[in-house]
Amino acid sequence: MASTVTTEPSKDSPASSRPGYGQLLRTRGAWTFLLPGFAARQPFAMLTISIVLLVQHTTGSYGAAGAVAAVTGVSMALCAPYSGRLADRYGQRAVLIPGVLLHTLSGLTLTVLALTHAPLWTVFAAAVPTGASVPQIGPMVRARWGARLKGSPLMTTAAAFESVTDELTFVFGPLLATALCTAVNPAAGLVTEAALTLLGGLLFAASKSTQPQVAAAGHTHVEHASALRVPGVRVLIVAFLGIGAVFGGMQVSLAAFTESIGEPGLNGVLYGTFAAGNMLSGLVCGAIAWKVAPRRRLVVAYAALALVASGLWAAHSVPVLAGLGLLVGMCIAPALITGYTLVEDLVSAGARTEAFTWLTGAVALGQAAAVTVAGQLEDRFWGGAGFLVPLGGTVLALVTLLALRSRLETRPRARTVARGVGHRVPVTVD
Repeated sequence: MASTVTTEPSKDSPASSRPGYGQLLRTRGAWTFLLPGFAARQPFAMLTISIVLLVQHTTGSYGAAGAVAAVTGVSMALCAPYSGRLADRYGQRAVLIPGVLLHTLSGLTLTVLALTHAPLWTVFAAAVPTGASVPQIGPMVRARWGARLKGSPLMTTAAAFESVTDELTFVFGPLLATALCTAVNPAAGLVTEAALTLLGGLLFAASKSTQPQVAAAGHTHVEHASALRVPGVRVLIVAFLGIGAVFGGMQVSLAAFTESIGEPGLNGVLYGTFAAGNMLSGLVCGAIAWKVAPRRRLVVAYAALALVASGLWAAHSVPVLAGLGLLVGMCIAPALITGYTLVEDLVSAGARTEAFTWLTGAVALGQAAAVTVAGQLEDRFWGGAGFLVPLGGTVLALVTLLALRSRLETRPRARTVARGVGHRVPVTVD
């Protein structure tokens, strides 16, 4: 028997208003986690390039540098979901404080080992905890938005805002790390990354009032089931692996293309165009009051992504490749944003941080695999063969998404209870 609980509208639940960025940023308590969260997630984009530049400088080998960075990335992707699950169970603060301390110590240890020309195996050993302890700030911020907005139409806007923030991070982070490593000292990038992680992470953890509440351990009805047990999350992981394949394939293939035409400096321009498309469509996506169901939006956005990515391998001029790159970037943001939005309805509040980290890890794994495969294709076959990786990755993911789209059906809202009548706004009870 279903009825409705009513409650007065609050500043924290603007469900009845049209979603927009201004309204989102006026959410009570938002700035207390947004500013430190931005500082704390910046190191995430600095880590890989900082390791590559430092290890290459001390060993003279890009192969060794790439391998150390790969170990860090794989370690992060494998451990991030468990970090998210612990945050859901014990609270973000309980996971963040030891995590940022371990990451800072591990990163500085790796730096010292590389600078002192220690045996390479010790650098690999230090890379494992460095990657495993990367603070999952992005998923934690998304979980805080979910806790503050509680099913409001602003959730799509919040997902778009976070997508744009991530993209800005990956534009400025590598630039800052490269400038520090080349103009100051090869170790400056990694040292700065460790310092920002420590400062931003501790400030983020200090904002206790906005972190999602943790159910009391003594309540026997509380189940801490893994988000991976939700079928829809597994489908989204495959979709995000395909998106990671686009990021990794574009990075390698654009670099190889600009090198082949004797204009390596254009690599930054082309990748910047790709990133600009992502940010632009992310901003637009978050400003729209969507009436189409998220599942349908995801399928349409992903089909468009696969279609546009299919033309990359045939582009043989800078203007054409720039135009296609812009379109690919514009198709990525809606797919990412809708995937993160679906988590709100697919996963219970007690497992959302873990679910977000699974998706973040899937992008990282897809990117790592794509970089490796695209590099081999560029070395062994024709110039531009690496662009087959975004095509293959998105098509395989789209086929999976179409075949299993029924698993993305959002969970029914919990039963509600009736209490009175009137003009007050109905809310659901979990």
